[in-house]
Amino acid sequence: MRVLAISGSLRSGSNSTALLRALREEAPEGVEVVLWDGLKAIPPYDEDDDGLDAPAPVTALRELVRGVDAVFIATPEYNSSIPGALKNALDWASRPLATNVFRNKPVAVISSSAGAFGGVWAAAELRKVLGAMGARVTDVELSVGHASAVVPDDVRESLREGLDLLLAEAAPALAAA
Repeated sequence: MRVLAISGSLRSGSNSTALLRALREEAPEGVEVVLWDGLKAIPPYDEDDDGLDAPAPVTALRELVRGVDAVFIATPEYNSSIPGALKNALDWASRPLATNVFRNKPVAVISSSAGAFGGVWAAAELRKVLGAMGARVTDVELSVGHASAVVPDDVRESLREGLDLLLAEAAPALAAA
């Protein structure tokens, strides 16, 4: 089983990316967690540039999402919402709406912030966007407050539990294929 891990942060020392690296380390045998680092290469969305001639980084993202069994997104919270770069990438991936690569794809959302609340507003916003795109957003709930690049054991355990829930959501679709 392949899971695409997307960090909503562009920062090299990102707490969200640290969470996804820990997720990859905690993945059970037989589960490949692919950490995508192409967010910065996605150009601003422009419908004039979309379609069969979409920019190469956008086409690569769409193909990557299409080729995995599930997606795990970690987002920081910027101004009580999701980062613009992440929203922009999702805008590209959501086209065309009826057949976009996220439609019916199992997706887990987690969040982090330097503050006490762990990015709960960003996580809620991201779930709303993904739901509007037609993704199957799971019930994974993990918001890491006072986040740092060091991922403590209790958070690693929560990551394992979240991944297990996501894999359980993806399993019926795999069995039907």
